[in-house]
Amino acid sequence: MSEQAAVDKLKAKFGDAVLDVIEFRAETTVVVKKEQIVSICSFLKGELGYNFLTDLCAVDYLGQAPRFMVVYQLYNIGTHTRLRIKTPVDEADACIDTVSGVWATANWLERECWDLMGIVFNNHPDPRRILLPEDWEGHPLRKDYPLQGPDREPYQGRLE
Repeated sequence: MSEQAAVDKLKAKFGDAVLDVIEFRAETTVVVKKEQIVSICSFLKGELGYNFLTDLCAVDYLGQAPRFMVVYQLYNIGTHTRLRIKTPVDEADACIDTVSGVWATANWLERECWDLMGIVFNNHPDPRRILLPEDWEGHPLRKDYPLQGPDREPYQGRLE
């Protein structure tokens, strides 16, 4: 199945939950509502064969709303096709449901995303830090995290 066929089926099944589809350099990105992320990922795996979550991360768009974008990189082993799913997450409610029930590897990837970016994954089976010590304060991949560490002032320069 091609990426376009997967996008068409996703749109047909989830309609308004699909916010945007972006084609760039032969890569397909589908932006979806965070409230539907588990259902959408379950459909992508179970019905469309995207059986491998190759990566999960977040992007910080400090100064914009929504501030964060959680990114899921998917791969269909049978058809050798890739699909990127993105979902916007507001700073005031920096949480999204876990997809660790869909792909077991999401367990570790979501922990890393929380540890470094501060996005909480609701209903996560093991919500503890994975890279930093338990007593670490803050999330060092956020753009407003102090460049010299937690005891320093946040960067005040341009963030473009």
